[in-house]
Amino acid sequence: MEHLFAEAFGAVALVVNFIGYRQNEVNRYRLISALGLMCLSTHFFLLDAMAAGIGCGLASIRNIIALRFRYLWLVYFFVALNLAFFAYEWWWLDHGWPILLAYASSLVFTLGSILIQHTHRIRQWFILAEGLGLAYALVVGSIFGSIFNISNLTSISIKLWQDYRRGSMPEKND
Repeated sequence: MEHLFAEAFGAVALVVNFIGYRQNEVNRYRLISALGLMCLSTHFFLLDAMAAGIGCGLASIRNIIALRFRYLWLVYFFVALNLAFFAYEWWWLDHGWPILLAYASSLVFTLGSILIQHTHRIRQWFILAEGLGLAYALVVGSIFGSIFNISNLTSISIKLWQDYRRGSMPEKND
């Protein structure tokens, strides 16, 4: 029953994040994504996948903060938090190598969410993060986590293709 409850949170995260990746305005994406990430964080914690739970929780908080503030010190702060939680899990809790995938994904999301201001560029950057997240979800056996990442990769690809077809891709220096 516990896994069913966890997967329900994963299903809600899937729907919310699918809506988020379809947004064309960066702050609307950040807000909707924050809600989806909080659901996904809950999903992973219920599955005892601590690294992804922490990463998604931090990402949700980071996206809410990035709605208003995008200072460089915030990047350093969230990178340091990710590294501190990674060190705690790696050395104190002795969690295995899969956490490398989760924390690498979280770091890519952190850098992209705060530093990049164009939705097209964010989508390009997040292909790597979603791929790492998919690998982690598969390793820990998360059904909806895997579907979540596959859906996000599909959604990103569709939007990038639509941007390409419309000729609305950003300039190289964006």
